[in-house]
Amino acid sequence: MLAEAGSNAALVSFCIYTAVVFALAWLAGRKREGKSFMNEYFLGSRNLGIWAFALTYAATSASGGSFMGFPAKIYTYGWVMALWIGGYIVVPLVAMGLISKRLNQVARKSGSITVPEMMRKRLGSPTVGQVATVLLVFFQFFFLLAQFKAGAKIMTTLLGDVGVFIVAKDAIESVLQPLPWIGGGAVDGAYYLCLGVFAVSVVAYTAWGGFRAVVWTDVMQGIVMLVGVVILLGLALTQVGGLANATREVAKMVPPEDGVLRMEVSAKTKLPQGTWFKLETDERVKYFRVKKDTEVSPVNEGGEGGGNEVNVICLPKPTGAEMKAIEKQLAQQSVPANSFVYQKKSGYKYGAGKQGVYVSAPGPSSVEAQGFLPVMMAMCFFAFWTFAGSGQPSYMARQMAFKDTVTLRRSMVFVMVYFSLIYFPLIIIFTCGRVLLPGWEIDSDRIMPEMVMFLTSNAGAPWLAGLLLAAPFAAVMSSVDSFLLLFSSTITRDVYQQKHPDASEAKLKKVSYAVTIIMGALAVVAMLKPPQFLQDLIVFGSGGLAASFLMPVVLMLYWPRLTPVAAVAGMVSGGFTIGAIYLVGFFVHGKFGEIPLLGLHPFIWAVAVSALASVVVVRFSRPTDPELVEKYFGKVDEGGKIG
Repeated sequence: MLAEAGSNAALVSFCIYTAVVFALAWLAGRKREGKSFMNEYFLGSRNLGIWAFALTYAATSASGGSFMGFPAKIYTYGWVMALWIGGYIVVPLVAMGLISKRLNQVARKSGSITVPEMMRKRLGSPTVGQVATVLLVFFQFFFLLAQFKAGAKIMTTLLGDVGVFIVAKDAIESVLQPLPWIGGGAVDGAYYLCLGVFAVSVVAYTAWGGFRAVVWTDVMQGIVMLVGVVILLGLALTQVGGLANATREVAKMVPPEDGVLRMEVSAKTKLPQGTWFKLETDERVKYFRVKKDTEVSPVNEGGEGGGNEVNVICLPKPTGAEMKAIEKQLAQQSVPANSFVYQKKSGYKYGAGKQGVYVSAPGPSSVEAQGFLPVMMAMCFFAFWTFAGSGQPSYMARQMAFKDTVTLRRSMVFVMVYFSLIYFPLIIIFTCGRVLLPGWEIDSDRIMPEMVMFLTSNAGAPWLAGLLLAAPFAAVMSSVDSFLLLFSSTITRDVYQQKHPDASEAKLKKVSYAVTIIMGALAVVAMLKPPQFLQDLIVFGSGGLAASFLMPVVLMLYWPRLTPVAAVAGMVSGGFTIGAIYLVGFFVHGKFGEIPLLGLHPFIWAVAVSALASVVVVRFSRPTDPELVEKYFGKVDEGGKIG
């Protein structure tokens, strides 16, 4: 079947993988029959063993950011990303070691299914649960958005040459072009089509299978991710001529410029995204790549009637390896060689025209004069990944479900090794990507699927592309299903069931399905105009969740004196602080992103504010009900010592 499929071999193998995912969802749905809907659907009856717990934790952590946003950053900033991600390797040690055992105990003792429910029952305050629910839904939604963009980008690359897909894409573009906001000449019908298909598929299997389906598919997807990275590493190093050669070539590279080509054409011409143009002078050769699908038309004698400006990136000093790779692509283009004039618009603020910036810290930057990752920011990210991981409600939901302490201890070691085998190879793979596929700054979030298609095609195994693309797709799906389930459980348990305590299981099932569908639909609408970097959404979402929940949850688990008002103060102040700093960053830079106050990431400031607010407010608020304190801590004397 793969042989007959020819150029669509990758699509066929990818569809087989997707079919297996739905089969697991069906089996999970069958296994749920006859059991308590809420406990089984949302926590799998709390009996996860080491392989299920470790791989579902790892797969949920390794999201679309890991396999789409992170590679995009590596491609854009180079080797410095090893410092940026280094702290992630010890996330399991910190996140699981800090709260997992105690969290599991409190969740079991309170009979809680969600984090807001656990906080509400532990502190005896509906307000705590309501505030936690609002903050969780708000910040987790940003995390969810990133996954939808990643899934759509993967499918865009996979389906790009399929005839039916091209027809559907053109039809969608003709419908959307007249519309405001998402319309216009540069509308991307392929992205919108793939976004819709991805949303429908992942929402369907999540709603169908529940927590156990998510865990089972996470186990499979965790294995797929690891195998995919290992194969990609071998292919990349083989085709680039080894790591030493790749490093030498990347060291010669300089960052691109943003500019405009003013073209003279005799007839209306469509220029697809990625089209290359070449300019040769006596001094040097320059290459230009079209940033988005563009249509240019002739200009009348009076200088009117045409649209002849094309936004491009320019490689002002291409290396030998870049020239070789680009010339191959130029030879395959069907776009006529039109005459044009180039005008530079902007360059990198750090690293412009400078060699070596991709292999040394702080890395090039188009917006920061001090570079992408100064020393203080590198230290902040080491703390960010480790402690932000501890404050993620989606991870906490997993920590409520493991079977025993032995499972927890072994899983910590397993996941640390697993992360090491994922993240460091990705740095090598996409450093090689700069040599093999130059010019993908035009849409760097697509570099993962583009690399997969390129490497497998060169290796003479196009069918392998579908299986390797299953690795980033698995990362995306494993996160989306977890986040959708988190939304569903939180809103069903902490909003609907609180107002309707006598609701039947059949009614709760309908509500949970409805929430899953609605959240998926909202994510699609929000991603119709996505930001440039997927990873920016990941950092904001995970940082906001940790700023809101890290300190209140830790204090709730270990400090008997924490009060409901103090918990609310900690959550609100942390979430507000990081949101406010990002809002200022938007107004300063004109795009979504943070401002490093005094060189520190907003997460550091937000957690400090949250901790301070929690501790201070305790002194001025009414103590928690002594019976609740005794239930979770035993006898506590007036000095706060546990008897």
